[in-house]
Amino acid sequence: MNKQYKKLGITVIPILVISVIYLFFSVRYFTPKSSINIANHEKHRGICWVGGAREIDESEIIALVDKNINWISQTPFGWQSGYANPEITGNHSRTEQNGWWGERDEGLKTTTEYAKANGIKTILKPHIWLRDQEGKWRGEIKMKSEEDWQKWFSDYEEFILHYAQIAEETQMEMLCIGTELHQTCVERDADWRKLIAKIRAIYSGELTYAANFSGEYQDVKFWDALDYIGVQAYFPLTDMENPTVEELRKGWAKPLKDLEEFSIQFNKPVLFTEVGYKSTKDAGIDPWEWPQRINAEERENIFSEETQANAYQALFDEVMDAPWFAGVHIWKWYPNYGSGRNSSEFNIDFTPQQKQAEQIIINAFAKYK
Repeated sequence: MNKQYKKLGITVIPILVISVIYLFFSVRYFTPKSSINIANHEKHRGICWVGGAREIDESEIIALVDKNINWISQTPFGWQSGYANPEITGNHSRTEQNGWWGERDEGLKTTTEYAKANGIKTILKPHIWLRDQEGKWRGEIKMKSEEDWQKWFSDYEEFILHYAQIAEETQMEMLCIGTELHQTCVERDADWRKLIAKIRAIYSGELTYAANFSGEYQDVKFWDALDYIGVQAYFPLTDMENPTVEELRKGWAKPLKDLEEFSIQFNKPVLFTEVGYKSTKDAGIDPWEWPQRINAEERENIFSEETQANAYQALFDEVMDAPWFAGVHIWKWYPNYGSGRNSSEFNIDFTPQQKQAEQIIINAFAKYK
């Protein structure tokens, strides 16, 4: 019996050793890796520019250069009344009296001119604003008949092709073809592909789509027809209030792994079309939630510049250096910040301006110039 065991050992041990070695080298060398390598100076150091009611001065764009910002996104709106209502009204059809200057064609063009003159590139990011009595949001837009689907895409085509023409005329560097329209992507991939072809016929710059972080970006199938995988990156990072930078960094482990695998699948770089954090103690728990309308005392109790700053530090520490990662657009940035409704002592809004987070962003962006 002993001889048999010895013979078995002589046979089995080398096989086990070979298997372990094979497994090691398979993981080490044969696991798919991204072939994308975005140079540091090419990464988007971007902010989501708020197009306001008044005309801006060029100095407000020049100020961005001093903060190491090299991209802005501009957002004109379209409106839809009801998640199953196929009619879309575009911002471009509004008059000077009822449309904000920064969101009208005139404002988009002037802002782009100022940006281009100061070495800042632009994403035009049209956005559907859904007003739904049933409490639905734009990710749930879904028609109830084929006729309504045809009407919705006809209206959306008119809306987005108008902005494709604006982007081409002003030589904007990128156009985002849609934002968080999840169910339309799931239900109507073929219609989106037809629309992308029409956009390409008008606009010669780069294209992306802004997909929600929560389940949507994985469901979009037409990434192969675009240049970037755009993600609205409001990933939850912790379940604690007042987290440290290290605790928030750990929260990026799974999202980053999933994003890298997805980037490899489509061989496209990932761009955070939006990412942002409130100035609140719970900013890392549900980053996508808008600040509640609360009284001054409650606002003071939940206000935290430090948590917002920590969240941005964790973002830059964990995400920005990934070679397949194209950069960020920070939500959100006001022209002439510090006046009016956004100048409260305990402003818990998303803007990092005049808070600890602003310097974190400036310092981080400086590394990628």
